[in-house]
Amino acid sequence: MRSTILGCVTAAVIALGGSAGAQDNMMPFGTDVEVAYAAELWGALNDAKMVGDGMIRTFPYEGIAPHGMMLETFYTEATIGGHTGTLIVKRNYGPEGVEEDAVLMDPAKHLGAITVMFKREAGYDADNNDWFWAKYLPDGSLDKNPKGMQLAGRVAKGKPKGCIACHSGAPGDDYVFTSDHLK
Repeated sequence: MRSTILGCVTAAVIALGGSAGAQDNMMPFGTDVEVAYAAELWGALNDAKMVGDGMIRTFPYEGIAPHGMMLETFYTEATIGGHTGTLIVKRNYGPEGVEEDAVLMDPAKHLGAITVMFKREAGYDADNNDWFWAKYLPDGSLDKNPKGMQLAGRVAKGKPKGCIACHSGAPGDDYVFTSDHLK
């Protein structure tokens, strides 16, 4: 169902004389198309037990801003809309000063957000290795920036701060700080 909705929205944009890419150039994140894609991605995260009741757990490690003071990170693959790509899921715990034992004892209490990078199909955002970015709140809703834009898509593309600006500085030109081979 979600793939059908996404396909219809994209088709409507093209039918109006534009392209999905043209719409995204005006506002590269938080569009209806990007939000619909993020909803489909959340469903895949739930199916893979990356979020929700019974999610896969691991030992958290010390993190840094903006993600969280304690983190869990998972690397896997997902299929969204017929495309299979690399999926990186980071659970962000806080507040400042929270320790591993507290997160292990009550993860739901300390979970602040789930940040995701998903490697989309070639051409989605060639300038930034085709990564799709999303920041979800623990309930699966999308977080918003200070201007109220939902954080899904090419988050803060072309801006001096944000997902893309930070991750473009990762070694190895793969936008991932923990590996140098996810191109």
